[in-house]
Amino acid sequence: MERAAPAEKSVTPTLFRRPRRRLRAGLVQVVCAAAGLAAGLILPGLPPATPLPTKDVTAALFTIGFGVLGLASVIFSLLFLVMQFAAGTFSLRLTLFRDDPTVWRTFAFAVGLFIYTITAALVIAHRGDVSLTVPVLTVLLALVAALLMRTVQIRAFVSIQLAPCLNVINRRTRRVLDTVYRLPYRESGPAPPDLPARVSTIVWRGGPARLQEINVPALVAAAAERDAVIVLRVSLGAQLFDGDLIADVHGNAVPEPLLRRQVLTGAERSFSQDAAFGFRLLADIALRSLSASVNDPATTVQTLDHVHDLLRRLVDKDLDVGTLTGADGRVRLVIPLPGWEDYLRLALDEVIVAAAHSPMALVRLRDLLRDLRGQAPRQRVGSIAGRLARVEAALRTGVTPAGTGRAAS
Repeated sequence: MERAAPAEKSVTPTLFRRPRRRLRAGLVQVVCAAAGLAAGLILPGLPPATPLPTKDVTAALFTIGFGVLGLASVIFSLLFLVMQFAAGTFSLRLTLFRDDPTVWRTFAFAVGLFIYTITAALVIAHRGDVSLTVPVLTVLLALVAALLMRTVQIRAFVSIQLAPCLNVINRRTRRVLDTVYRLPYRESGPAPPDLPARVSTIVWRGGPARLQEINVPALVAAAAERDAVIVLRVSLGAQLFDGDLIADVHGNAVPEPLLRRQVLTGAERSFSQDAAFGFRLLADIALRSLSASVNDPATTVQTLDHVHDLLRRLVDKDLDVGTLTGADGRVRLVIPLPGWEDYLRLALDEVIVAAAHSPMALVRLRDLLRDLRGQAPRQRVGSIAGRLARVEAALRTGVTPAGTGRAAS
């Protein structure tokens, strides 16, 4: 079996790290609701007991509780409108505001505050005195809720602006690229691993889903423990349907439930490990801005600035890092990762065609490709030069020549 070079071993622990899954919106709401219920039952009986007019305190508690919950509902209605606007302006796949944890944590906080105020109001309704803690805490929590809702409104406003959205896409994509592709380009790529005989295949069982994350350290450890090799057959971000092949297992069997536990799926693509997702979003935004209905080449140029930055980070890096070894240096996991041609095709080919009659976008594409050509290793110059020739021909004639964008190697 092929052994990886020492340089490759250093990539294995950090190639992908499955982040801790954040608390889901439903669980956070349950926690906040339980905390609100407990506080509403306990706090009214705590000292110091102050002879406050319980009728006035009860009315204030009801007013604050229903007011905060109503305002939170308006915020979530705003979320729907913002998502609809962003999808129509940028990309249907862009869900930055909806996925922002601040949004659903704010709603959970509002639910907890609502339950606290209503519970406390019912508890003190027939008492002659009230703990001073109840009204003081209510006012403080209402102020916190107001600050959280102001934050959500600011996030909503930012999420419909182009520059902040592009910055977020760039930052999240760059984080994955800088983690995965850490080695400099090598003219001779790694030899294909000499795999033992295949002993089993793993297929997807369930409804439609997207492959979002892979727990690489756990899969490598599981394969090493059983002296096996796991070869994934789907890339990150791929669409899965019932019966689709997920992986082949070579050497010795690996329990299928164990492998499934280390693969995270969801309804949509995620930034967590899928570097190609950022390029897809940037291409979407550029294509929409070049459409006849929008016709905004300045947005295309601004988007291509970020495409340029991300491609520059890849042009001189070794992209053949999908073969991972265990502690013994033997290949244990193979992940299909995009190559240089894949990234170029995803980021630029459709945009080059759509920009055929936009001189502003073509000039930016030409500058982008010229800069990449100057930084690229010799083996990657051809793929860049082929696209550059198409862009320059379009600038001269106003028509993009036919072609797939692939250059002869």
